[in-house]
This record gives sequence, structure tokens and C-alpha cells, in this order.
Amino acid sequence: MSLVDIALIRKYDVKGPRYTSYPTALQFDVFSPAQYQQAIKTSTRLDRTLSLYFHLPFCSTLCYYCACSKIVTRDKTKGARYLAYLKREIELQAPLFANRLVSQLHWGGGTPTFFDDDQVQDLMDHIRQNFQLVDDATGEFGIEVDPRTVDGQRTLRLRQAGFNRLSMGIQDFDPIVQKAVNRLQTYTATAEVIKAARADGFNSISVDLIYGLPHQTSKTIDTTLQQVIGLSPDRISIYNYAHMPTRFTPQQRIKGIDLPDPDQKLKILKQCIDTLVTAGYQYIGMDHFAKPDDELAVAQRNGTLQRNFQGYSTFADCDMVAMGVTAISHIGNHFSQNAKTLEAYEQALDQDQLPIEKGITIDNDDLIRKDIIMALICQFRLSFDSIEQAHNIVFKDYFAAELASLAGLQGDGLVTVDDQHIAVTEPGRLLIRNICMAFDRHLQSANAAQSALAAPTLSHYSSAI
Repeated sequence: MSLVDIALIRKYDVKGPRYTSYPTALQFDVFSPAQYQQAIKTSTRLDRTLSLYFHLPFCSTLCYYCACSKIVTRDKTKGARYLAYLKREIELQAPLFANRLVSQLHWGGGTPTFFDDDQVQDLMDHIRQNFQLVDDATGEFGIEVDPRTVDGQRTLRLRQAGFNRLSMGIQDFDPIVQKAVNRLQTYTATAEVIKAARADGFNSISVDLIYGLPHQTSKTIDTTLQQVIGLSPDRISIYNYAHMPTRFTPQQRIKGIDLPDPDQKLKILKQCIDTLVTAGYQYIGMDHFAKPDDELAVAQRNGTLQRNFQGYSTFADCDMVAMGVTAISHIGNHFSQNAKTLEAYEQALDQDQLPIEKGITIDNDDLIRKDIIMALICQFRLSFDSIEQAHNIVFKDYFAAELASLAGLQGDGLVTVDDQHIAVTEPGRLLIRNICMAFDRHLQSANAAQSALAAPTLSHYSSAI
């Protein structure tokens, strides 16, 4: 039986949060460095390890589909200047977390491999000088790479620098599709990087694909999928391309007429999911697939899977310290976000201040809803008793309106609701955001005011098609 019911996906094709956090970043308001430091002092996770994230936003070429926070330049001096400021932020952050071990580290972009090997090694050395990382066998230390900037020699240098997980964008191997989005990346070069990474001892390799790109067809995506399956990555993510050229200027170079129409796009989505599941990958949720023996798949089966700004994770119960422009930290019951412009980021650090501008303190109601949403999106099942015991509420009384709002979803076979549980069905898994949205009070309030989704941000909001 296919996970994909095209009629239901079409019916529930509305924009909504991806729930990499709850509340989502749209709810962030003014948040000061002093509030951040207070969040650290009051965190309930003081006895746990840390997760570090570093945002390296530089790319040397522009991918037309991209809606990420990035800086496209070939001027390496701009990257060197950024690293100097990032190292200063590390020096300000580290004393706030003295004596706490780091079990997870991730460099995201942009393209972290925009920087040369010596710069990568220098930054990693600086991190180790300021934070105490667990050993290689215990920790997850990942980096996003662009296969166009990496070869077998570079993968070895990355492994020697301390990375043991590697992720990369593929998007689509078809040369016509690649030309239309300005990302020319051969299968051969990508395969060589993956082969070298395995030989160098990387523990996990993840790849990203995108469906809905220009000139993409059922035939072309099948070729890409078979090539990717042949590469045997541990994890595969398949993201939806949302064409919003008025909001994201680079997308204006993509012709709308070249995009698959909504029906074609849905068929491509179904094809992607069916093909990967048939090939033995476990559907984790949202856009993610993993081999059955991967940590994500194991965590989902044993009920410990979690979710954070990096997607699904086995370390989301850590305090997450995020550094770099736009980076979002999660400390205790608080989210905070760094300045979104280089100018503001540098200005704060020039004054020896953490470059924090926005954030939110999660109230008790949000904590309850966060637990519900994370249980549904990670485990596809919610026990009323677990929420009642954790938060001292009567679930059916507290969420009477929300349970009533699930009637339509239940009628369409997306969820089942009994006296003690909400369970997401197989067809409902692809529409998990719609189910979670029923418990999102901020979204419901905003929808009532007809203003929340007027200008969605791709990192937090997207539709099924």
C-alpha cells in the first residue's frame, strides 16, 4: 500500500509550519543577550551535553531555487572576515557553558566547503579550544558539503579535522534540470565523494533531493532516484520546491512554464516516496527517509526520535547553541536568533556583545503544545496520559476544541482518535503538518486574523505541492 493518497494531499494543500520548533520563528520578538544568559542559568538541561550549530552562509555560485540565508561571492576575503567574527562569537559563548560536554556539532550553510582546508581546520581547532567535544566514537560531528568543491583528498582532510558525518545536496542528476537551476553537478563527481567519504571512515552520509524543479518528469526523476539508491546513502531528504519569485529574487530566473504542473508534481512526489520505500528506506516523516538500521529509524521505532532546527534528530533534548548570522539557539525553554545581517552581526561582536536580536520564552501552554506536536511529528502517535502526567492537565478538557477540530481529518482517514490516544494513519503521515496545526494556537489565532501566512518563510512554511 502506498503512503501517498494524491486526492488527500490535494485537498489539504495549504501552507503551514514545518515545526522544526514550536513556537515557530514567526513568533519571535525582541530578545536580549541578558535574557539569553538568564535562559542558560535556568535551563533544565544543565546536566546534559550540548549541541553546537555553526552557520556558514557563503556560496561561490548561485542555485536559482535556493531560498536559504546565503551570501554568494567569489571573494574569499569576505569569508575570512566572517570567520574572524565567528571565532569571536565562539569565545563569548563558550564561558557560558563551562564544563559541559558537546555531543553533537554541525556546520551548515550556505556551503561550509566554500572555505579551504586550512580555514576549516583552524575553525575546528578554535571550537575545540573553547568547547569540550566528546570522543569520535560517541559524538555526531557533521558538515554540509558541495560535491563540486570536494574531492577524495578533501574528504580525508575533513575526516582528519574531526567530522564523522557528511551531508550534501544533489537535487537532481538530470543535466537539463541542473542547467535550469544553475547547479551543474555530475553523478560521477558525487559518487566519487561518497566513495571517498566511506573509505575515510565517515559514519553517515546524507543526501538532499528536490522535487518540482523545472523540466523534471517522471522519467528523469526515476533515473535520479535509481542513481541515488545505487549510491546507498544512509539518509535521504526530498524537499518540495516552492516557486515564489516575488519573494526570492533568484527564482525569477526559473521560468514558471518549465515547472511541472500541480498534478505532475504530485505524481513525482508519490513516485519518489514509493521508490524509496520499495528500495528499503524507512519513511521517517516530513521529507526524511533513512535506512532501517540508521539512528533516526531506530529512534523512531523505540520512541526517542526528536526534532529541531536541523530536522529530525536523536540529540534534540540537548541545549543547542547556534552561532553565526541568523543562527537560532534553543536553550531550556527559550529560543533566540542572531542578527540577520552581517552588519548587525559584526557590530554586536565589535562591542563584545552576543549578536542576539530576537527570540521567545516558551510559556506553559506552549510547552504542552510543543510536547504534543513533537510526539505527533516524530512518533505519529500521542498518549493523552503522557501529556497529563507531564503537565498536570486533563487532556480532553484542555484540548476539547482541538479534538473537535480533528473530526474532519479523522473522517478522511488521516488520524484515529480514541479515549486515550491520537494515532496518525499511513496516509496521514504525509500530512502530519496539517494534523499538528490543529494544536498550534499561534497559527489558529493568526488564521483567524487572516494575516499569518501572507508572506511565508520557506525555512518554516511550505505546502505539499
